Amino acid sequence: MVVQDSVKKSDVQPDWLQVYICSSEKQKQLYKRTLIVVIISQIFGGAGLAAGITVGALIAQDMLGTDSVSGIPTALFTLGSAGAALLVGRLSQRFGRRSGLATGFLAGGIGAIGVVISALTNSILLLFISLLIYGAGSATNLQARYAGTDLANSTQRAKAISMAMVSTTFGAVAGPNLVDVMGDFAVSIGIPSLAGPFILAATAYILAGCVLLIFLRPDPFIVAKALSDAQRKTSNLPLEGNSNTLSINRRGIFAGASVMVLTQFVMTAIMTMTPIHMGHHGHDLNEVGLVIGFHIGAMFFPSLVTGFLVDKIGRSAMAIASAVTLLASGILAAMGPADSMVVLISALALLGLGWNFGLISGTAILVDATPPSTRAKTQGSVDVWIALSGALGGGLSGIVVAHSSYATLSIAGAMLSLLLIPIVIYATRKESKVEKKEVTENSRY
Repeated sequence: MVVQDSVKKSDVQPDWLQVYICSSEKQKQLYKRTLIVVIISQIFGGAGLAAGITVGALIAQDMLGTDSVSGIPTALFTLGSAGAALLVGRLSQRFGRRSGLATGFLAGGIGAIGVVISALTNSILLLFISLLIYGAGSATNLQARYAGTDLANSTQRAKAISMAMVSTTFGAVAGPNLVDVMGDFAVSIGIPSLAGPFILAATAYILAGCVLLIFLRPDPFIVAKALSDAQRKTSNLPLEGNSNTLSINRRGIFAGASVMVLTQFVMTAIMTMTPIHMGHHGHDLNEVGLVIGFHIGAMFFPSLVTGFLVDKIGRSAMAIASAVTLLASGILAAMGPADSMVVLISALALLGLGWNFGLISGTAILVDATPPSTRAKTQGSVDVWIALSGALGGGLSGIVVAHSSYATLSIAGAMLSLLLIPIVIYATRKESKVEKKEVTENSRY
């Protein structure tokens, strides 16, 4: 996406934008600066994300006294993240990444504060409303991965996504392992212990929002759109969006979205009921935190390697690897002894790794398929479907386990993940046909 220094300053743009349009070196500097700011914000964002995953279901179980609704908290904050994904995407498209992402993280912090107050007052209604708002942090945490790609070229995109995601690991792994510490702190100030992690979440999300609000300047998405406009106005540079490219883009959007939606559904469904499953087999809260910590670590920590592999061996190959890894996770979770921490950690780590493969490969496919003129809006819309699939997975998981078993849920998730393979193969075959047609047509001229 780097525009050469030959672009004329006659294009009508603000002076600060002209500096970036006319200087490839400035673009590279902003790209690196953006990655640093995103990485710092994601460290805080990861800590905020972990609270709901670790104790959200346990709070509902404690307040409602039944397992059958234990999936509702995950469903609510993923449903909330769906609405937030749409809002953050629209705000980012219109005002830039800085406004959209900062708003989402700050909203997530407010929701976490609401969860703490609901636990203190034992208000189910406030808990459910707060979890919806808290979901904004989860959506923003995922959408932040796009910010690093705005100024990246096609060979850098997966690595840029992975750098944003791997930084989430530091906060996300620490969060579940601070469950006991934050629980003790909460009790010491007169708040129920299960609400303790949400105190951490509120602080972390608000800090993430402030980092972006203060330091994400100049806004990378605004610069990327200006560069795209300059490309279209410059006759000796390639235009984005001819008819053949648009055809390929539509298939790319479908393939990328499908990969991310299915992996999110499978991962959320199995992950949501794991703490409940562990509780039924004598595991304490500390052990739950350890298993979820490994799971979240596997979701984010391998990202640097995953990004390299996605850029090196291809998006489709890594999407298929996601399906195979999720299959192995589901089978291990279903067949392994429930009292074995080694089995539980291994199964949940594979679950996180499969999600990681799917999210990074799917995101790279989506970014490849979208020009800056519609990119943030399209990304936000796709993330809505990702969040809705997570909400559906979380909501159905409690019902499936209540009427069947955790093993049934895990096997069902494993089988569902195999749908990724025909989807990717279909999209790849169709894409190849379109590319061949384009080459044939171009050879006539």
